Amino acid sequence: MPELTVELQLNTLPGSPGVYQFFDKDGKMLYVGKAKNLKKRVTSYFTKTHENGKTRVMVKKIRNIKHIVVPTESDALLLENNLIKKYQPRYNVLLKDDKSYPWICIKNERFPRIFPTRKLIRDGSEYFGPYTSMKTVKTLLDLIRSVYPLRTCNYDLSEEKITAGKYKVCLEYHMGNCKGPCEGLQQEEEYRQQIDDIREIIKGNFKSSLHYFRKEMKSLAADMQFEAAQQIKNKIEVLENYQAKSTIVNPKINNVDVFSIISDEAYAYINFLQLSHGSIIRSHTMEIKKKLQETDKDLLQLAIVEIRNRFQSQSRELYLPFPLALPDDLKVTVPKLGDKKKILDLSERNARFFRQERFKQVKITDPDRHVNRIMAQMKKDLRLPEEPRHIECFDNSNIQGSNPVAACVVFRDGKPAKKEYRHFNIRTVEGPDDFASMEEVVFRRYRRLLEEGSSLPQLIVIDGGKGQLSSALKSLEALNLRGKIAIIGIAKRLEEIYFPGDPVPLYLDKKSETLRIIQQLRNEAHRFGITFHRDKRSKNAIHSVLEDIQGIGDKTAEQVLKKFKSVKRVKEASLEDLSEVVGYAKAKKIYENFH
Repeated sequence: MPELTVELQLNTLPGSPGVYQFFDKDGKMLYVGKAKNLKKRVTSYFTKTHENGKTRVMVKKIRNIKHIVVPTESDALLLENNLIKKYQPRYNVLLKDDKSYPWICIKNERFPRIFPTRKLIRDGSEYFGPYTSMKTVKTLLDLIRSVYPLRTCNYDLSEEKITAGKYKVCLEYHMGNCKGPCEGLQQEEEYRQQIDDIREIIKGNFKSSLHYFRKEMKSLAADMQFEAAQQIKNKIEVLENYQAKSTIVNPKINNVDVFSIISDEAYAYINFLQLSHGSIIRSHTMEIKKKLQETDKDLLQLAIVEIRNRFQSQSRELYLPFPLALPDDLKVTVPKLGDKKKILDLSERNARFFRQERFKQVKITDPDRHVNRIMAQMKKDLRLPEEPRHIECFDNSNIQGSNPVAACVVFRDGKPAKKEYRHFNIRTVEGPDDFASMEEVVFRRYRRLLEEGSSLPQLIVIDGGKGQLSSALKSLEALNLRGKIAIIGIAKRLEEIYFPGDPVPLYLDKKSETLRIIQQLRNEAHRFGITFHRDKRSKNAIHSVLEDIQGIGDKTAEQVLKKFKSVKRVKEASLEDLSEVVGYAKAKKIYENFH
């Protein structure tokens, strides 16, 4: 496959939150950035005139673009921070220092303190976050302290020192912000219960605390303390918009490799996320072409060995979508719930996005592969004996039984072959009988193809449910074609796919390419049929005025209308003008009829 240009990569970027990485011709990382919409943000580098000279130089050096999709903009901010600190790209400045995002720490001690920090110390303490805003951290801590009296001192509150009377209560105790555990005035069991409640608040389960704040706000407003009430209201708004935890970083998940796989008939896409100290430090997606009908398990096992060797991963634990037989020194986890499952889902999401981008790129750079993949997918989805390279779709059109017509559209390799479209005037059916009309046109179409020795389609699509499908089947039976051509019906209401002899319809995924092509066939047949129907009605209405003239037939009428475009212009035409078209004798009859 030819090398992907920057322009092609820009065209296929998703409009989702994420982190993008720019690389130069040697594969060296130039820049890491975050975006709420990857496509808009990255494209802006190449469409705007940059005032900053360094930005202009950097853009000229870009030869490759990679990205990682994440659920939210906040996650993108956190991931950007991790990647910049890991790789320190040349053109990143703001996040190269040691500044980190804030966490909330519940200290591992007898009466645990709760405080914000930017450093994680592995001493058994609990850390929640990180948070993208210190304002959120302070608001959350203010909330906790307004509900629960906690100590703020850093004394060693061991039982021996409290019993020995080493400490005295401070101003916080007298203000009601602390219950004085330093003097033994609060029991450890009661304090620990408060800590358990606070954990729930930090995790996002703070419904009762919000209720407390709202009650406090109303009380302050009732006492005319509007400024204080507004401050409480601001805290409520921040908390309501607060995200309890990030799917990008979890301090309890350390040194783990995450793998997921998405596959179709021809290719598999394996995504790899590497986590270090709870943070994603690498994302890579590998595309594998299937030689045989390898299973996802076989392909993932192969990819794990290749990717871990390529990136020299030393992680001893792997998160996988299903169990695999790997070396004994590796621990395999198949997450079902919680943060581990969220990270696995994120890996799968990146694989899906990569697959969608490859589809778009391949459609441009390798159309044959694109067609082969879609044909193979349609064969599988519709349980066909062979790929539907040639598909024909039928639709009836009539309004209150007038001018009944039908249309047949032809698709080859999933694309319209408009030169092969055909219209049908219904000959043998009186009134609006869709079933009989369908039977007639299907019979006429394939009798003609058989007589001419033309190739038959691999699939026939009937616009309608079981009734229209049964009518079409009668014609195939009459021509001894039943079982030789696959045939299905599609009902409009819920897009049910009906098969001959099966009362239970098939429901395809609404986003599947198979359903999209069938819908395109149906819509094209409907459009083509309606256009013919309207033309026929209009033609009949116009021709009737000219054909009422004695001695003027439909061919003469069509000849005149082709020249003058409308009956109004025919009326206004002179005898000489009409004579030039149809001769003096017929021109005189038309002219005298209108004058």
